[in-house]
Amino acid sequence: MILLEIKDVKECMSKLLLADAFDPFLFIEGEIVTYNTFKMDGYLKKEFFTSEENEVIGSRSYSLWKDVREFCFSIIKGKKTPLSFKFVFGLSDSNIEKLLKQQDLSFSSADVQGLYINLRYDGQKLSCVTGTSMNLFTMDKSLEQAWDKMVHKFFVQKGIEIDV
Repeated sequence: MILLEIKDVKECMSKLLLADAFDPFLFIEGEIVTYNTFKMDGYLKKEFFTSEENEVIGSRSYSLWKDVREFCFSIIKGKKTPLSFKFVFGLSDSNIEKLLKQQDLSFSSADVQGLYINLRYDGQKLSCVTGTSMNLFTMDKSLEQAWDKMVHKFFVQKGIEIDV
């Protein structure tokens, strides 16, 4: 787990809400505080979708950020900045599998419950905390370290300046 402080909040917000930088991530949950508190659960309600739509969704349990980004932007946009917000993003199962293979880690994808990015804005500062959740007990921190490095690299590649 690492904490990254975002240097340029406005630039990061632009990439979060107006560009596709975070689109591949799963949207686990979010909360936006403006004139009300808006809480969102990213868990998909499969019964809402047609059978054709469910085929496209497949085994995925959560919405993609790209599917809720515009809605979140509609809550945040305006002349006033939000009082706060937090978003929890998760890495997709296929990308977890890729990370395990690329880093030659001994874990299987079934061992990993999730790899997370927690973005939190407190009215002034925007920060990111990484998270790793396993389905088994282990003292091996190699996956956590690989995830932390991957998230750091992601921010650098997207041109989002950070302080470690």
